[in-house]
Amino acid sequence: MTTEPNIKKKLLIYAHYYHPDVASTGQILKELAEGMLDSFDITVICVVPSYTGSVAAEYKTKMFYYEEINGVKVLRIRVPEFSKNNKMSRIKNILAYFVGAMLATFKVGKMDYVYSISQPPVLGGLIGVWGKWMKRAKYIYNIQDFNPEQTMAVGYSKNKLILNAMLWFDKFSCKCSDKVIVVGRDMVETVKHRFKGKKVPNHSFINNWIDEKEIYPLPSDHKQVVSFKKKYGLENKFVIMYSGNIGLYYDLENIMHVIKEFKEQDDIVFAFIGEGSVLSNLVDYKEEHDLKNVTFIPYQKKSDLIYSLNAGDIHWCINAKGIKGVSVPSKLYGVLAAGKPIIGVLEEGSEARMIIEEIGCGFVTEPGNYSEVARIIQRLIDEKQIVSSMGARNREYLVNNLARDVSVKKYIKEILDC
Repeated sequence: MTTEPNIKKKLLIYAHYYHPDVASTGQILKELAEGMLDSFDITVICVVPSYTGSVAAEYKTKMFYYEEINGVKVLRIRVPEFSKNNKMSRIKNILAYFVGAMLATFKVGKMDYVYSISQPPVLGGLIGVWGKWMKRAKYIYNIQDFNPEQTMAVGYSKNKLILNAMLWFDKFSCKCSDKVIVVGRDMVETVKHRFKGKKVPNHSFINNWIDEKEIYPLPSDHKQVVSFKKKYGLENKFVIMYSGNIGLYYDLENIMHVIKEFKEQDDIVFAFIGEGSVLSNLVDYKEEHDLKNVTFIPYQKKSDLIYSLNAGDIHWCINAKGIKGVSVPSKLYGVLAAGKPIIGVLEEGSEARMIIEEIGCGFVTEPGNYSEVARIIQRLIDEKQIVSSMGARNREYLVNNLARDVSVKKYIKEILDC
């Protein structure tokens, strides 16, 4: 008598961005997909590599591109190039992904589960609903950022008609899902608040993570760390680093006003690594006020992230006011993995701040409390020796609670339990 082979369930992931794009959600979804391959046959629908706005020539000739990356089947959609400073070009790019993903759904065959994230805002949820209907599958909606709540928090739009429509559609996606998964304890409360405690969708909470095998503490004299510092003028400096998306949700333009107070401190350097919609504003401010101890560094390849993170003596983890319960800054996990202390400008009760306070690995204050931010920086300058011991507990906490395998196992269970 022969036994039936164990046929894996088929899982479709709508990713928007996926490896090799450097978007944090794209990296997380790559690690999630590859981590679940023992349990699922996985297909990803995403755009061609284009996170920076440009599209390589080899992705400009066809509408769809089939690839396989480490066992994950990938169907890429061609989208138009865009500028992060041009709202209309970004909208065209996002809509091209949305329409292309709808069409691509018909190219991937039968699916048992559909999984999408909340990127792009609102449309990420709706494309998951489309996949659920077209494939008659169970739908898991992973909310990385709540919108329009995030849009409202930073005043990106004040059009009540648009904002109310966005909220209606995203609540619709939540209602249509078989499970909503959020990435912060504070975000669980937002789900409940959206539905006023009545008919709240089935939901659970799973932290994002970092692969602790790829990011870990290195000695300050490590060859590549020294090389990185030399390349970007960080040698023999006390480095206060921001590494991640330089976008609207991090109050960085106001933080630059605080940094200006320390422009005469030539033994420290404020390093910003990344790109985003407000980068040009920060560069202009630096030049206008002659901030010689501020430097801007391009996004680093994932393989080099370990060296750039270890080049910082202390790292920023910042959110604008109103982001509590809406989003969790993923940069936190890389900093913890590298064993570095943190300046947290985060609302009380937010997921990132709770983690920092639980570990005791940094200084925290409320967004908008710029005098306290300045006081923290001054203390770090005056007492640099306290920094070396502050990040020691980060690594242990991360390995036990925020490592890739811990969260991936939770995702597998939550999906199969739908």
